[in-house]
Parts: sequence; structure tokens; C-alpha cells
Amino acid sequence: MSGDGTAGGAPGRSPGETGPYPLHGGAADPATDTIGYRGPTACAAAGITYRQLDYWARTGLVEPSVRPAHGSGTQRLYSFRDVVVLKIVKRFLDTGVALQNIRAAVQHLRARGDRDLERMTLMSDGATVYECSSPDEVVTLLQGGQGIFGIAVGVVWRDVESALSQLHGERVDTGETLVGHNPADELARRRNRAV
Repeated sequence: MSGDGTAGGAPGRSPGETGPYPLHGGAADPATDTIGYRGPTACAAAGITYRQLDYWARTGLVEPSVRPAHGSGTQRLYSFRDVVVLKIVKRFLDTGVALQNIRAAVQHLRARGDRDLERMTLMSDGATVYECSSPDEVVTLLQGGQGIFGIAVGVVWRDVESALSQLHGERVDTGETLVGHNPADELARRRNRAV
């Protein structure tokens, strides 16, 4: 199923409103292209292990779009959107969706715009993943009589924003560590003073 993309923004938000994380200003903010999250930060925000992150990157399931690893000693940097996709993949795996179907869903998510993602619900019967962008499409899918589950991508989006607001990002152009709202993190503040 695919919607026409004309529905409003994410539930509880007015169109164009951005989340609480100041480093991620939405699709129209060009500064977000210069911010990346290292592997441990992406893992913490997505709720996955570093082993999963590494495996998914090596197999091409979810590769870092800001900076891939080039040999030993380089750090992968994941975009905000990459972290949202990582969290969605984790939820699909936890519910038993086949990896082949998850790969197809990830490719579909990568092709969609940020506004589309925020208002999208992904539904699955375990064998197929469907995109629903309106309540009518969800009801139509439910009327099929099968057991299905859904992932409201807008909710995942806000969960990741909230998690990343407590963690650190990195400016790609300067290498500066961008400190989240965690007042107990003195180490990152010291790094920034040393730069």
C-alpha cells in the first residue's frame, strides 16, 4: 500500500515544526548534513548492539550516509535519518520480520522524504511490509483479517530525537563534538575547550 503523501505532519505537530533536538532541524535545514553520530551513539539511540550495527553496515542493510569507515582507525558517522532507520530495523527484527523484507523496507525508506517518513506507518503481517500514510489505509489493511503490527515512523522519529538530545553528535566539517543536554558529561565539554 502506498499513500498519496497529502496527509498532514506527524501526530501532535504542526507542519514544519521540528523536534526538540537542536542539532536536527528537519528536512529544510542544510546544517543537518554536516552532523553525524558515531557508532556507539547510534547504537544507544537505536537500542542496538555495536555488533548489530557493524554487521548491518558490512552487509549493506544500513550503511552510514555521513561517513563510511575507510579502513582501520576511521569512524563511521551516521545521519539522524540513518539512526531512525536503525531503530525501525531493530523493531522489525524483534517482531520476526524476515531480513529480506526488512531490506526491501529499508530501500523504500531511503527513497522517501523526511516529511513522508514522519507521517508514515509501516505495517507488517510478518511476511510483507506495507506503507500506510492515512488511517483509511491502516483500516483497509486490518480488514484483511490477518494478525499485523505497525510502526508509526513519526513516533520512532521523535524517540530518536529525544535519545540523541542526551548524546553527542559530531560536526563533519570541523570535527567538533556537539554536546547533548546531558549536564553530567564533562569529558565532551573539555574536548570542545581543547579544540
